[in-house]
Amino acid sequence: MLPAVDWSRPWYDAVRAAAGAVDPRDVIGTFSARAAALELVNHAGLPIRFVPQAALPEGTAYEEHIGATGCVPTRDNLHDFFNGLVWLSFPLIKRELNALQAAQIARDGIRGERGPARDAATLFDENAALLVVPDTAPGHALADALRNHRWREAFVARAGAFGSEAQVWLFGHALMEKLVAPYKAITAHTLVVAAPASWFALPRNAQQAWLDAHLAERLRTTGLRKADFTPLPVLGIPGWWGGQDDAFYDDTTVFRAKRNAPTLEKP
Repeated sequence: MLPAVDWSRPWYDAVRAAAGAVDPRDVIGTFSARAAALELVNHAGLPIRFVPQAALPEGTAYEEHIGATGCVPTRDNLHDFFNGLVWLSFPLIKRELNALQAAQIARDGIRGERGPARDAATLFDENAALLVVPDTAPGHALADALRNHRWREAFVARAGAFGSEAQVWLFGHALMEKLVAPYKAITAHTLVVAAPASWFALPRNAQQAWLDAHLAERLRTTGLRKADFTPLPVLGIPGWWGGQDDAFYDDTTVFRAKRNAPTLEKP
């Protein structure tokens, strides 16, 4: 399953280092060894280990099992491969997401519907991107443009901000899986993160560690709602795809106007 992934793509920046340490002949064993080396634990303090899917007892919810045992059931497919990479790359966020899910299951049991808290956590886990902007007026303006679907303002007029003054980090493992075979309509549930200006001068690994700790604390103290997300067509990010011309951004089936918002003319 590994040779199909083009690791040079910018959307894999957040997990590329973890992927490079995986032995494709023993993915689960490598994941567990790396988790042990990093001393990863779940919210109950139990060591994180990766186990075959068959180790999940029948009738036990996946999130419940991780919360109770620290063992992450893992299938031999790309979806679970990316999930393991995210555990190794953002372990504190994953721990808090699992804690939230496990607490909801303990309270409500497994129902036909997850409920709003579990629903938001699942969207984050599967399909989230993190848009990091400086906690300054320009950063707030870019975030506002994206929240209000002013796509040309965000991606064309403010294209120069991406990379130096704004960064997109992918988190959702299903999102990463979809991008193995990218298509224009792929859209992330995006959480805006305002960072101090000094963050943008940090080395990449320090930036990632700050994001992991900052968002884990945010999840622990304020929780998560579906309303916290804003849609982001991933291939519209400047430099992430070829042919980002007028016709590309004119495609209203992907770059949709915000509901009940007036249509804006091109700048």
